Amino acid sequence: MTHRLLPAAIQRSFAPMNEKLSVSHIIFAVILLTMGLGVFAIRLVHDGPYAMPHSGALYGAIAAIILGGLMLWPGKPSALFWVAILLSPIALFPALYSIMGESEEVISLYATDSDNNPADLRLWIVDREDGAWVGMPRGKAVDHSLNGANLTMLRNGELTCVAPVLYDEDRDTVGAIHAMKVDKYAVAQISGAIGLYPLEATETTVVLRLDPC
Repeated sequence: MTHRLLPAAIQRSFAPMNEKLSVSHIIFAVILLTMGLGVFAIRLVHDGPYAMPHSGALYGAIAAIILGGLMLWPGKPSALFWVAILLSPIALFPALYSIMGESEEVISLYATDSDNNPADLRLWIVDREDGAWVGMPRGKAVDHSLNGANLTMLRNGELTCVAPVLYDEDRDTVGAIHAMKVDKYAVAQISGAIGLYPLEATETTVVLRLDPC
């Protein structure tokens, strides 16, 4: 009885979508599902133990899969379909960034966070005549107590022990290593061109040389 008092537009919004989905809607839903699954699949291209997505990459992947599934669900309310459309960019961005970031060389540093929980740090890496280098925000390096620690590194499927040496005050070295990273990784260049990644080292950027233990 109550539903008869609701405006017709609202009733239509919560009515099941019985009409056939358009080809463009199906394609968009498949893209969402593909991107979500791609976050998990892209990591299989790297040798060694599988690195499970976490944080934004994981949430974006799960959201993309759920939204894509909702769009293909035949009995969904019309309103839910359009909610999925509106929310899709929030899921697609971290999923796409994760896929692109993992498409080139990535290493794992197995460390612990500030609460002493295990952490798999996925990092871009560059090589110079004086060793292998990674970069990150200063807070990340401090929170994981990386400077001088003996850590396990996974690179090219091989596990080795490394002792990171933090470079913070030497801004010339920080800038040079960051520039090498941007030059090596296409996703850094693309993200930098649209303002999503710094093309030059910022004040909070630090680099670490990964010396053998």
